[in-house]
Amino acid sequence: MKAVVVSQPGGPEVLHYTDVPTPQVKPGWSLVQVKGFGINHSEIFTREGKSPSVHFPRILGIEAVGIISQTTAPDKLPVGQQVMSLMGEMGRAYDGSYAEYVLLPNDQIYPIRSSLSWAELATIPETFYTAYGALLGLNLQDSQHLLIQGGTSGVGVTAVKLARAMNHDLTITGTTRSNQKTAALKDHGYDAVILDSDNHLQTSAQFDRILDLIGPAAVPDSLQHLNLGGIVSSTGELGGVWDLDHFDPITKIPNGRYLTSFYSGDVAQNVLNDLLQLIETKHIDVAPEKVFSLEHVQQAHEYLASSRSIGKVVVTL
Repeated sequence: MKAVVVSQPGGPEVLHYTDVPTPQVKPGWSLVQVKGFGINHSEIFTREGKSPSVHFPRILGIEAVGIISQTTAPDKLPVGQQVMSLMGEMGRAYDGSYAEYVLLPNDQIYPIRSSLSWAELATIPETFYTAYGALLGLNLQDSQHLLIQGGTSGVGVTAVKLARAMNHDLTITGTTRSNQKTAALKDHGYDAVILDSDNHLQTSAQFDRILDLIGPAAVPDSLQHLNLGGIVSSTGELGGVWDLDHFDPITKIPNGRYLTSFYSGDVAQNVLNDLLQLIETKHIDVAPEKVFSLEHVQQAHEYLASSRSIGKVVVTL
């Protein structure tokens, strides 16, 4: 089969489109024919060698949509079943979705039924599930002001769409590190845009809820911009920092404010089903910003890392 293999950490040039053996099924695992997947910032970090637990060579890819090609669980996962998968050390501890086929544990394969195109479905697994789970955890209420840190990212743009569908009476502000993206962000549904400079918001404004996709690099500053009773959800690591270093919650979390998170690796089939139903009943636009083919994954990585990117970048096969 064709696949994109990383043999050593480095820049986009280490993503090699080549021939590799098609995986063979084994007990408890089934083979998925990949129809599409999203490109994620975490995969860029892994490609650069910033994931210490990942050993090369490796086929990256932490999410996939496709159909069952060979199965060891015919009742749940019959051949031809439309499926989705994300996380679970996919593309990290074992080879992932940057390939024509991916071998996955049965308990990490989620059967779905959807009339969306493969390109549209490819935007959903990691990005929409992360945004949806984080928004549920923020317990949004009418008339609140929501800030999305990392507003130009795929999850950020997705969160705007989902928040509007879940609760229409919200004011939503997004952040960007480039004033040149202000108009584009408003086109994507933001009411206002704030500049983020070195993980510090260039405003004195306060918010009821903050979805912080920059993560630990920005969380200490985000907490200072909460109204009483407000919540920050640190869900993402776009800032390239994995944990809160020397973080004293007593002094760093203002009184009467709250810090939470959402981990997309903890996937619940019912939550995924609810998300898909919300997308279809509310007619949420799930079109990707840009679509690449498998042989152009290198260009997809370059585009996602560029200042031009706003929204979700996907690959279809």
